[in-house]
Amino acid sequence: MSTVRRPDHRSEQHGGHRSARSPHSAGLRHVLTHLITPLLMCIGMGLAYLGAFAHPAPHQLPVAVVGSGHSAQLLAQSINDKAGGDLEVRTVGDRSAAVDRLKHQDIFGAYVISAKGATTGAAKASAGGVGGVGGAGAEGAAGPSKPAPELLVATAGSDTSASVVQKVFTPIAAHQGAPLKVTDVAPTAEDDPTGQGIFFLLVATSIGSYASVAVVGGAGAVLPVRWRAALAIGTSFVVSLIGTAFAGPVFHLVDHGLRGLWAMAWLYSAGILLIGTGLHTFLKRWTTLGVMTLFVMLNFTSSGGIFRPEMQNGFFAALHSFWNGAGFVEGTRSHVYFDDYGLSGHVWTLVWWLVAGLLMVGVAALAEKRRRTAEAEAAAHAAAVAAAAVAATVPEPTAKRGSRTARSAERSARTAGGAGAEAREGAADVDEAAEGDVETEMEMEEAVGV
Repeated sequence: MSTVRRPDHRSEQHGGHRSARSPHSAGLRHVLTHLITPLLMCIGMGLAYLGAFAHPAPHQLPVAVVGSGHSAQLLAQSINDKAGGDLEVRTVGDRSAAVDRLKHQDIFGAYVISAKGATTGAAKASAGGVGGVGGAGAEGAAGPSKPAPELLVATAGSDTSASVVQKVFTPIAAHQGAPLKVTDVAPTAEDDPTGQGIFFLLVATSIGSYASVAVVGGAGAVLPVRWRAALAIGTSFVVSLIGTAFAGPVFHLVDHGLRGLWAMAWLYSAGILLIGTGLHTFLKRWTTLGVMTLFVMLNFTSSGGIFRPEMQNGFFAALHSFWNGAGFVEGTRSHVYFDDYGLSGHVWTLVWWLVAGLLMVGVAALAEKRRRTAEAEAAAHAAAVAAAAVAATVPEPTAKRGSRTARSAERSARTAGGAGAEAREGAADVDEAAEGDVETEMEMEEAVGV
């Protein structure tokens, strides 16, 4: 008696579930893989911003005591001893020399002691403690008839540094029995009282630049490198014009020097766009993370727009000396507020970053040329194999007929190979364009999300 096996509906059901889960598993892996980029951005932004801005403290911040007598030297030495390396106090002969050094950003504060009671004030300050960025109130103040001491600052160089200097010398003035008179020898524009508008202009220009990399490098991947480079330069021109409009007629962050500001904004933006466009050839969908690391995490934190390098740790202070964001911020300050002093060095910083961008584009062009050559050789090899296969299948009754047949087969193979190569090239272009559109959308979403 034969046994009829009934179909196992449970196995069919489990198989159906497995087939239903399989596409979802692949999709989940795809999503999790792409989540790596924003998570790395989160880690990088936290490390960069908190590492640079969480605990600002002076590190050999240069200040001066104005005076040529023994009292000035005694006061400068006592402040240095109490500061423990936080300040670098020197003496300056007279007030005009101190103003000149402030405008050259050699120092960030100059304390002009009063003519009377200076020695007593210095001794009490040394006993009362100066200690870092702040001190206690005065005790045992002298009579109110003594002239008020004066503190010279330049808030255009850094408002935060000026505030730190004021906290240092306020208790010293109180020991002399008079309120501290603060004189700003390089004030900022009226509509930018803290001077940090230049930093936020840097932020806007940077976002417009590195976000455009996703479009030029991603959606423009089907274009030749020279076209992408031209698009990058043209886009940087538009971004720099937008930034200049923000700085001038829109928000009045600066009241003069707009042409020079525009030139530096264009150099800055063009460097970012060219570097990002070149990197896209190698990094593909990781380009957004790469340009954000270069031009956000390391750039904003080392620019000096919030805290100058003297208020940061050694890593970000070292970056400030050659990074492009610092070149733009310090170059704009020099051009607008400090009579172009030191401007050439900052402009050269921006120029070298632009040169780096051009070199990166050149390396990308060579890499893409080699890739195209390799693809052409592979297509030629495939055509040769196809021709050999066709020749092997054709009978050869006579040598003459065989040669004609072989030549005919070879021509047919070449025609078929050429048509196949063109078809493959067209399909590759379509696939590359479609893939570039998807990658561009994802990169733009990641960039805007951050």
